[in-house]
Amino acid sequence: MLRDDINNAVKDAMRAKDERKLSTLRMVNSTIKNADIAARGEGKPPLSDADLLGVFQKMIKQRQESVELYDKGGRAELAAQEREEIAIISAYLPKQMSEADVKAAIAAAIAETGAAGMKDMGKVIGVLKAKYSGQMDFGKASGLVKAALSS
Repeated sequence: MLRDDINNAVKDAMRAKDERKLSTLRMVNSTIKNADIAARGEGKPPLSDADLLGVFQKMIKQRQESVELYDKGGRAELAAQEREEIAIISAYLPKQMSEADVKAAIAAAIAETGAAGMKDMGKVIGVLKAKYSGQMDFGKASGLVKAALSS
């Protein structure tokens, strides 16, 4: 389970006195706990590993946006810190699909759903999320789906 892996990595980071990794993993644990509390408030069970992958992707996206802003603002040291956090969090995501694999998966999902136009985009994205959660960037994938359905 991802939670166990992260908790073990926290212990390893403490032993190795790796401050950056330790603080990042503690932040990840905190985010997971907050997401569990939010889910419990809605009457849902604790997050599954698949749900956690979505949380991790969101965290990475937030850090990528911060890197962009820090680079524009000339804050190289803060941008480097965010990049380190991205690398640490990314280690817990499954290997990302290549663009060719993403396009093939989109074509298969379109064929599977029988999607004919833009009104079917939600069905296609739903199938992709069910099969490839954590393995592709759905922001980019939705653009590719839109292009595929509009042509």
